Amino acid sequence: PISNLQLLCSVSLVLITGFVSTLLRLGLLKSLAWGTFRAFVQLSLIGYVLTYIFKWNRLLVIIPLILLMCWVASREATRRISHAPGNPMPATFLSLTASTFVVGSIVVVLIIGPEPWYSARVMIPIFGMLLGNSMNAIGLSLERMYSDVAGHSEEVEQMLCLGATPWEAVVMHVKTAVTAGMTPTINSLMVVGLVSLPGMMTGQILAGMNPQSAVRYQFVVLVMVACCVAIGCLMIVLLSYRKMFGQDGSLVEDLR
Repeated sequence: PISNLQLLCSVSLVLITGFVSTLLRLGLLKSLAWGTFRAFVQLSLIGYVLTYIFKWNRLLVIIPLILLMCWVASREATRRISHAPGNPMPATFLSLTASTFVVGSIVVVLIIGPEPWYSARVMIPIFGMLLGNSMNAIGLSLERMYSDVAGHSEEVEQMLCLGATPWEAVVMHVKTAVTAGMTPTINSLMVVGLVSLPGMMTGQILAGMNPQSAVRYQFVVLVMVACCVAIGCLMIVLLSYRKMFGQDGSLVEDLR
């Protein structure tokens, strides 16, 4: 167990980071302090909430909670995206929810197989890991697609004038966007075990689990995240690319 004093000592790490920010005049001290405070409060609250949810263990409680997590993730994934024509949040919510439920259900029901199958102690952490990774990947894909098209708007419009369909005019930028979203996950697959020991594996080892069993769980987590990220990135670009064009097939004003 980590005592209150030990928890307070961990704040010294934040102070070191804040000192570096102040020394280099990065202007990140306020954001760092606010982010640290929010993280502490949010984690403390979710700790109490999960305690009761694990006791109730009811599907009618678990599903709304996961949908709420999907909504928060989609909001965070889209709030800093520039050049977005319209509101990208509905498409992001649909992509996150669909990819997370498809992959998460396969992992929970067919691979882990808890009893009952909708065990909150299993579903919520698994779905949370999927959402955390997919949120970042989808945000990267959307930002890359919109910024690339905005930066090459003249080329896209020339292709449209030459008779290309909207899809043909942006397909290269769409591919680049999906690649950008998936690259961090692929990099993690390449170096796991050699450079990094991921969080789930490390936590299980610290909790006393046999390293071989922890490795198996971590491998399942890695491949499920990769699959969820791939589905989510593909869905979001397919759902969003058409919004970059008007009814007459021309590029919208926000991207010119």
